[in-house]
Amino acid sequence: MAEITIKDIAKKCGVGISTVSRAINNHPDINPETRKKIMEVIEETGFIPNNSARNLKRTDAKCIAVLVKGITNPFFSNMIQIIEEETQRNKYALVLRHVEAHEDEVDVALELEKEKRLRGIVFLGGRFVHSEEKLAKLNVPFIFSTIGVDITDRIGRVEFSNIAVDDKLESKKMTEYLLELGHRNVAIIVEKPQQPVGRLRMEGYEEAYAERGLVVSKDMICYVQDDIDSYSMENGYLTAKKLMESEVGAKVTAIYATSDSLAIGACRAVLEAGKKIPEDISVAGYDGIELGEYYNPKLTTIKQPVEEMAKKTIRLLLDVIAERQEHQQIIFPAELIVRESTGQPRT
Repeated sequence: MAEITIKDIAKKCGVGISTVSRAINNHPDINPETRKKIMEVIEETGFIPNNSARNLKRTDAKCIAVLVKGITNPFFSNMIQIIEEETQRNKYALVLRHVEAHEDEVDVALELEKEKRLRGIVFLGGRFVHSEEKLAKLNVPFIFSTIGVDITDRIGRVEFSNIAVDDKLESKKMTEYLLELGHRNVAIIVEKPQQPVGRLRMEGYEEAYAERGLVVSKDMICYVQDDIDSYSMENGYLTAKKLMESEVGAKVTAIYATSDSLAIGACRAVLEAGKKIPEDISVAGYDGIELGEYYNPKLTTIKQPVEEMAKKTIRLLLDVIAERQEHQQIIFPAELIVRESTGQPRT
């Protein structure tokens, strides 16, 4: 069978060779529908662009992709750095790809796998809502890291590794701490339940209330905005500002934001509303990013073991690639770090 060329792709799509080239290189000056059609034909034919083939030769096909959804969240910065260092130490090339909110990370991975002939893939952040049929199209080992995954529902014919903390349990731990301080009106800033991490952290919050015979007021559930990054400081600020300006805001004695970035943004909104932290309103976060330790007041948080998780992620992937180890499902413990931003409510 003759090798498929870029000329063949152009002919099949009814476009010029330069248009195919722009689609492959993701140039902005191309109609999205045209690009979609071209990429579909490329997928159907198994065509590998020449520039990718040259890159492949230079790296001896030792290439790992890291796909990050939510790259503005500082939580991922340390993880990416550690993964990059470990990848280079093992003489692999690293492809780092930011996945936009509207993009499907598995579609992006399938495209990269074809272009770069990847040896493995790390998915950082994002959503675990993909069908087994879709995941089965990936022909290389992959790991989901720091993604809300219910393993009991996902073990099937597709083998993969998962590395995370127990988001539901750790969220429950934070809510229990605030309730034990005496808070009853704890507002939560969280993603909508369609997002797995948000759903799990919400479930932990609700379970802590239920086990004490308390009822969660719907007014205390503050969903982040959909049109900007879910875990950005801006989203935390805007969501908390809306809360502070509402009638419910006067009842709130504590805010639990499901990421430190959201919590830091929320702190700004609380202070702008003329409130003191923690004297008037306690604020707590989740993740344990470095900035939280240096913010004023220092942020109470659930600290995820970032360094250990990152090292385990890349080392496990390399071991699976080398067939030294099988896929694993690993849950790391997190730690409640109590700092200055929380205290007992005023009586």
